[in-house]
Parts: sequence; structure tokens; C-alpha cells
Amino acid sequence: NLQSAKQLSEKMLFINENELRVINHGENGFNDGKEITATAIYRDDLDIFGPRSLYHLLNRTTTSHGSEALSALLTSPLRSKKEINERQEATRHFAAQPELGQLIAAQGLLHAETEGNMNDLSEWMETPQKLAGIAWLNIIRIALPVWNIAALLYYLSENNPLPLIAGVALSWLIISVFLKYIHTQHKLIGKKQPILEQYGSILQYFGQTDAGNITRLRSLKEKTASGRQEILKLSKLAASFDQRLNLVVFMFANSLLLYDVQCMIALEKWRSRNRGHFSEWVDCVGSIETLNSLSVFAFNNPGYCYPTVGEGAPLIKATGMAHPLMQLKAPVANDLCIGKEDKLLLVTGSNMSGKSTFLRTIGINLLLAQCGAPVYADTFAFTPMNILSSIRISDSLQENTSYFMAELKRLHDIIAELEKGAPALVLIDEVLRGTNSDDKTYGSEAFIRKLLRYPCIALFATHDLSLSELEKALPQEVNNYCFESSIENGELLFDYTLHRGVAKNKNASFLMEKMGII
Repeated sequence: NLQSAKQLSEKMLFINENELRVINHGENGFNDGKEITATAIYRDDLDIFGPRSLYHLLNRTTTSHGSEALSALLTSPLRSKKEINERQEATRHFAAQPELGQLIAAQGLLHAETEGNMNDLSEWMETPQKLAGIAWLNIIRIALPVWNIAALLYYLSENNPLPLIAGVALSWLIISVFLKYIHTQHKLIGKKQPILEQYGSILQYFGQTDAGNITRLRSLKEKTASGRQEILKLSKLAASFDQRLNLVVFMFANSLLLYDVQCMIALEKWRSRNRGHFSEWVDCVGSIETLNSLSVFAFNNPGYCYPTVGEGAPLIKATGMAHPLMQLKAPVANDLCIGKEDKLLLVTGSNMSGKSTFLRTIGINLLLAQCGAPVYADTFAFTPMNILSSIRISDSLQENTSYFMAELKRLHDIIAELEKGAPALVLIDEVLRGTNSDDKTYGSEAFIRKLLRYPCIALFATHDLSLSELEKALPQEVNNYCFESSIENGELLFDYTLHRGVAKNKNASFLMEKMGII
């Protein structure tokens, strides 16, 4: 008991030290998700997985189901106003119980999940019942141990071993009939106590949650009510079954008590009783860990706001919005209103002025909003929509794809999604860099005009100032915004603030001269 308390204290210490480090813009000690293969068109553009990613910032999961649930939410966020509001309520309410969230994470960390363990359990759950349904075996598994114990006592008192020898021989005869099946079952359920304790403990501690009148929390508690104890029972049964690996237990307990048969029948009865609920329980563990991840994020950032969810045409209206992944104590915040009076903002500006970061800021805050999490803004109102982007494109030697072709494929994917008719936010950063200026201007303008046909709002960042003429040609649809830079006392300065109008200042030649390139 003291050893268990010590281990739990060590995990709690790690969790609190980790949260202090994250709050001070250090690196999260939980997995960064670089191995996750879940895809989304904005995955790389918005830094969803990998070191210093959104997943890395949020992740407090300890199980494969938790990791899968969190990554699924980040790549397929909610689209229903009702679901988003329910998840917001649950996140806000659970964030007010931080000690419980820490205990859930600590319990998960106590038992590391080995790769493939849950797959074995899922396969075991689908195995048909074999021993528990045999009537004579259920009688003899009670009668024969009674006979063997009585025979052992008779042997000790009368020195007559024949009844005991007969009972032991019959025991091994029965075990040998089912030994192949028992071995196969042990390969699937054996050595699963740690992972079952991990999942069972998470469910058990979540059962202490004060759900209040929060629909999502009450639903989760109801779904897991029986699972809390049942999975821990399975953990104990699995641990007992593992004792067959002990030679003394295997020889003597099987000889006298039909140990393997007793364990197998108990496991089969558990499986028969809970087969229909097990997958739901482990899925609930994923939901609990995802909720805990979002709640820790909310608790660590009390200044963030919970967005207002609307319905209808695509809309984003934000004030004081900044990027949650920026490692700055006070990053420059900007306001945005798009969808009410215009559909596309054309954003111009010099290199390093903040155009790309602003596009990512909008995308990542909208993603957080549709996950039911708070966002880095003073106020944030939106309607749920898809997020489509072309910001960070790379060529591929393995796929024999040039940068230009990779970019065209991305633009094609965006149009293909828009063709489906769902509302969307489109984020485009400096398209058609791999062609000449005339061709680039023509292609960019044609692409902008095509975007305006769909139910989407878009931000189009570009260095091509000639595109700013579209504001006159397409009033009420296209508006010009910019990020400016200035040169003071021989130094290049940026304010990273979004301004109305077209960028006027340039910095490429200045930097080249300062660095001695020209």
C-alpha cells in the first residue's frame, strides 16, 4: 500500500511540475503525437501534430483510446451547435475540478499501455463461450475439488493415497481435454492486469465527478457506472489466471482444484455478462481523457474565452485574437470580422510581417472552438464550418511531386471539398509561387472569383498588390487588409497589427542590403 501511494505521489508530482512548465511556455511532457497518422487538409498548415503542436499543447491522455479520441476530434471537429455547446459546458464544468482531473491522469500514468494489448482484449471479447456452457463440467468443477481435498485429508490421517491419486488423475484428464483452448485464451487475456487496472481506475475516478446538470457529464457517468467495477473485476480475474505461469500453482492448484478450468469459466461468465458493454466502456475512457485534456487547457488559460456558436452562413467575429502556440507572454492580438459584410479578405504585407501567422491564428482558434474548448481571444463568435487551407506546401521526392504540382493538388482538394456544399473557412497563403508573375496574377484572380461562388469565407494572403483591385471589381465580397512594416534608425520594425487597406512598405531589398547580399 505504501509503495502504491509512493508511485501515485510521483505521478502527481510529475503532473504538477509539467503543468507549471507548460504555463511558463515550456514543453509538455506528454506525447506530442508525431506518430499519429490521422489526416486533415489543414494538418500541417495549422501544426496539429508533432513537437510544439496543438495536439502536444492539449494532450493529457495516457491510453490508446484517449490518444485516438483526441486526434479524431482535432481532425474531425464538431459541426453541430448543440454538440459544441454541450462539450463547452462539460469542459467548463470539469475544468473546475482540477484535482480530480489530475488523479485521473495520474492513475492512467501508473500503468503503461503496451502496444497491441487492447487488440488482444478485443479479440478475446469476440471469442465464443466454450467451458461455461458445459453442464457436467460445471458440476464436476465443484464436486472434484471437494473430493480431492477430502481425499488429501483422508491420506494425511489414514496414509491411504488411492482416493487422492484417482482424483488428481481425473483432474489432469479433464484439464488435458481443454488445455489447448485454455492456452489460446491465456495468450489473449494473459498479462492484461496493468491495462485493465489503467482503464478501470480512470472510469472509477471519473465516477467521483460532480456532473451537476451537465448533459455530457451525466451521460458519461451513466454509461460507465457498471463498467467501473466490472473492468476492475476483469483485472483481478486476469491476474488470477496469470498465476498459472507459476509452476507451483500450475501443478498443485490444477491437481487439486482444477485451477485453469475455474479461472476460464469465471472469465467466460464475465465475458458473457459484459460483452455488449466492453467496447462502449473503453470508448468512454477515450472520451474522459479527451475531456480532461481540454479541461486542463481551459484551467491553464483562464483568460481565454468560450466562443459563441451561431447558425447559418459562415461567420467569424473576434476581438483580441492571438495564436495559442506562440511562446510569448503577450503576443499581438488582432480583431476580425468576416462573413457579415464580405466573403474574402485579401491580406497583403511584406515578408515576416505576420500574414501567415494571422491565417494560422484564425484557423487554430476556429478548430479549438469547434472542439468545445476556449480560444485565445477576448470575444469569439462563429458558425461551425470546415477548415480548408493551403499555407505550408512541400515537394516530395518519394512521390516525385514538385512544389508547384503539390500546390495545385492542394487547391484541387479545396475545390473538391467546396463542391460538396458544406460551409467552410478557406485559408490561402501566396499561391502559384512556381510560375511567372502574369500567370500567377491571372490564376490567383480566377481562383478568388471561383471561391466566391461557394458558401465559404476566405482569407487570401499575397504579395501581389495588383490583386487589390478586386475590391473595386467585387464590392461587398472582397476587402483589402494588410500588415505593415517600417524602417526606423536603420532597423526593420513590425507591429503585427491588421490594418485596413493595401500594404505600402517593402523590406526584401532593405534586408538584402543590410546582410550584404546586394
